[in-house]
Amino acid sequence: MNEIQLKYGCNPNQKPSRIYMEDGSELPVTVLNGKPGYINFLDAFNGWQLVKELKEATGLPAATSFKHVSPAGAAVGLPLSDTLAKIYWVDDLGELSPLACAYARARGADRMSSFGDFIALSDVCDRDTARLIKREVSDGVIAPGYTDEALEMLKSKKKGNYNVIQIDPSYMPAPIERKQVYGITFEQGRNELDVNGDLLSNIVTKNKEIPESALIDMKISLITLKYTQSNSVCYVKDGQAIGIGAGQQSRIHCTRLAGQKADNWFLRQSPQVMGLQFVDSLGRADRDNAIDVYMGDEYMDVLADGVWEKTFKVKPDVFTREDKRAWLDRLQGVTCGSDAFFPFSDNIERAHKSGVQYIAQPGGSVRDDLVIECADKYGMVMAFTGIRLFHH
Repeated sequence: MNEIQLKYGCNPNQKPSRIYMEDGSELPVTVLNGKPGYINFLDAFNGWQLVKELKEATGLPAATSFKHVSPAGAAVGLPLSDTLAKIYWVDDLGELSPLACAYARARGADRMSSFGDFIALSDVCDRDTARLIKREVSDGVIAPGYTDEALEMLKSKKKGNYNVIQIDPSYMPAPIERKQVYGITFEQGRNELDVNGDLLSNIVTKNKEIPESALIDMKISLITLKYTQSNSVCYVKDGQAIGIGAGQQSRIHCTRLAGQKADNWFLRQSPQVMGLQFVDSLGRADRDNAIDVYMGDEYMDVLADGVWEKTFKVKPDVFTREDKRAWLDRLQGVTCGSDAFFPFSDNIERAHKSGVQYIAQPGGSVRDDLVIECADKYGMVMAFTGIRLFHH
């Protein structure tokens, strides 16, 4: 099969729609279940490239949670702590496989954004990963294969309509890629940049000590950015993206957005949030929404009398700004990657507030000296990659 007819394009009025191989060759994918749409395939193919490269760069199974052609989360398969298992709502599943841990991390870092995601997995989907996927609200998954048990689980999701795609892991796209905008064809060489240690060897700060764990996090940040709509900034800790700021016109707004998501990830681990007692009938999505509001400035939307009783067994205390700041001051060892240079030191100041200690960015700003000076002020390690990673 060298083409798949689709129901419609980005929107229902955009017809006809299909994916196909222009050279007449076979498509490298097989739809095992469901009827994926135009946006589903965009998320699937971008997500597959991301996890494939993460696996190659780290040697670990990788997963990503995609929404609207940008990752909401990306991670490698490191074990989950008891705290992370609890905030990701997987503490009842027992010990998970490395691939399932990768998806739990990718899905759990920003559960508000991951709701209704399209999943990409670097490895054959196993039973543990399928169990996790089956209980989440998701549009579909792409992987190089599925165990029989995993496939049967996934086929039963969404009343039998869950989208399951298998991709040939040996597929290599042509070195030149094309797309049309307004009837005009754009052509460019594929971004085949290899994100490796050499790319991170130009350390421009006084502090030049990068532990192996931070080096892995730097690679994760850059590979994630490679498939995130620009402008983009990515915060990473312990093998997973914890905050992604995508598609912002201003670099500082990317840094703030990603930083706020990273803050929320860490605030979920605070005693105030971990101690919330939800009513038994509340589902995971409603718990996620309640936590998000509780941690924000509009907390009275869930704490007002006559309202909190619908969500909590016991009325929580207000999570004050001072208490949140005190908890966030404990966040350390975070890596921050940027798809283009930081033009002002305000980005470094904002990153510092979210525990950033390691930075990977292209460099090349006329104010590089001021950016480096600010990083030195906080004892950060900053690598200039010399390579921009725009993605559109």
